[in-house]
Amino acid sequence: MNNNKKIISSAKRTLSRELNSIKNLTTAFNNNFCKTVNLIYETKGKVVITGVGKSAHIGNKISATLTSTGTPSYFIHATEASHGDLGSIKKDDCVIAISNSGETSELNNIIQFTRRFNIKLISITSNSKSTLHKNSTASILYKKPIEACPLNLAPTSSTSMSMIIGDCIAIALLELRGFKSTEFKSLHPGGNIGKDLKYLREIMHIGKELPLANMEEKMSKALLTMTKKSFGCIGVINNKNHIVGIITDGDLRRKLNSKFFEKKASEIMTKNPTLANKEMLVGEAINLMNTKKITSLFICDKKKPLGIVHIHDLLRLTS
Repeated sequence: MNNNKKIISSAKRTLSRELNSIKNLTTAFNNNFCKTVNLIYETKGKVVITGVGKSAHIGNKISATLTSTGTPSYFIHATEASHGDLGSIKKDDCVIAISNSGETSELNNIIQFTRRFNIKLISITSNSKSTLHKNSTASILYKKPIEACPLNLAPTSSTSMSMIIGDCIAIALLELRGFKSTEFKSLHPGGNIGKDLKYLREIMHIGKELPLANMEEKMSKALLTMTKKSFGCIGVINNKNHIVGIITDGDLRRKLNSKFFEKKASEIMTKNPTLANKEMLVGEAINLMNTKKITSLFICDKKKPLGIVHIHDLLRLTS
């Protein structure tokens, strides 16, 4: 029996229900949301995330996102909190508790602990009448969703909503802090993100590898240098060692004639080429080269050539 139609129909129904729930989240982005973000922004300690079951998994993800975007955070399972982990929560911290119902019994000890020591408690819940909501310093309330599960039991739509709320908090804080890609790099040295966040100075070709020619140099000589260096281009420099132009394979094809080899590099070059600085990130360089439709990029300091990268260098790094 072919179950494909049934499977596809189920997937589309699940997607539709979750999308409808996510659309309803717009009502959660109000003054209470602003109060929550400002409260976290002003927190001197760390952001402690807690939850049980599926909410615990979502909490782990939110904590990781906060930490990687400039807001120090860690996760405590609500059950473990009752067995000693409460001791890791400090007075300058704030706690975010996630519970769709707001009546998760395992959260009671955390609620009592935050009240006893006057620790800020933020809740993410759909129940405005819940114990969790009533005991929170700030609360993000979302409309109770219909779960994507056909039994309306397994946490599906509600967990998606909680995760998106967490992302919205993290990005709002990132923007408030003016968090930059250079800071992101220091927190993501590995993986594809780490590669994309390398500086050009870390990978550029330097010294004798640079394809350069003086403005007065004959094209017969410049072409030999260009061929030897294998970047598909040559930078043209003036007597101050400033790059003033570039000659590419395309220039050769367009301007090749019987007098070509006797001409000076300055007569063939394209003026004011696109240049980069050594602190540019690999991801930024790829975007720049794609936008400008170029395959090689000179790295300069006040127009003085320091290095060069080819698009293949960058693509090999990020693949």
